Amino acid sequence: MNKVILMGRLTRDPEVRYSQGENAMAVARYTLAVDRRFNRNGDENTADFINCVAFGRAGEFAEKYFHKGMKIAVTGRIQTGSYTNKDGVKVYTTDVVIEEQEFAESKNASAGDGGFAGGNSRPEPAAAGDGFMNIPDGIDEELPFN
Repeated sequence: MNKVILMGRLTRDPEVRYSQGENAMAVARYTLAVDRRFNRNGDENTADFINCVAFGRAGEFAEKYFHKGMKIAVTGRIQTGSYTNKDGVKVYTTDVVIEEQEFAESKNASAGDGGFAGGNSRPEPAAAGDGFMNIPDGIDEELPFN
């Protein structure tokens, strides 16, 4: 089975090209910086930079909505290949061919404002340690159940 699941941040805006022919297809290439869960040397902020490629509608989606610094989650498969460059040297490639891609954080969180959307006249109560939200006193009449 060849299945890859990654979550990371885009290192740059996706580079999108369109195939030639009657039915042009989008081909989006981008690199994800994926934090390593464990590091052996005790280094901080160690990441792997993984090349990804999305075809067709997935490529068009990446072109329209993905930007440098965004946190995204992808699933796909690893594909290896090779080609000979203009100097006659054989170059080996490894890419993740994207099958699914989605946003991994809210638009506000990626903008750097901590996810606060604003517009609320009443602040949201903090979550309790037991996993349930605390309901402030005096709003019983606003609840849809009693």
